[in-house]
Amino acid sequence: MLNHITIMGRLTRDPELRRTGTGIAVASFTVAVDRDFGGREGGERETDFIDCVAWRSTGEFVSKYFTKGSMIVVSGRLQIRSWTDKEGNKRRTAEVVADNVYFGESKRNSDGGSYSNGNSYGGNTYSAPAAPSYGSYAAPAANPASDFAMLDDDDAQLPF
Repeated sequence: MLNHITIMGRLTRDPELRRTGTGIAVASFTVAVDRDFGGREGGERETDFIDCVAWRSTGEFVSKYFTKGSMIVVSGRLQIRSWTDKEGNKRRTAEVVADNVYFGESKRNSDGGSYSNGNSYGGNTYSAPAAPSYGSYAAPAANPASDFAMLDDDDAQLPF
């Protein structure tokens, strides 16, 4: 059976990070996702508000790097949970259990430069956000303590 969902939208509030009794991190957040089409007579687009939950290090990542209004891409599975409310009524709720979370937009630096941080976190791997780009590229100065050596423009020195 296949149960996979990917959504992209903006956070409606800051993620809420909690811990279970055994110390496992869990982050809850809601993503506002615009529908791809307008209303019946071409009116305004409708928005769905989708509850999401991220466990362990993925939850910590979401809590640390995302805030209200951030564009987020969530990939995971749809889960239906049954529970009983305070009045004893049986309730059901649907939520996305996040396996992978991605930045949905580039981030601006305070000095006007920009960088794209389309890295993701999921499973047991993490790619750190990209370093800022400040315009044109300049080759780094030779560092004698480095394991790397500068090559001349002679292609004969290339190892491939």
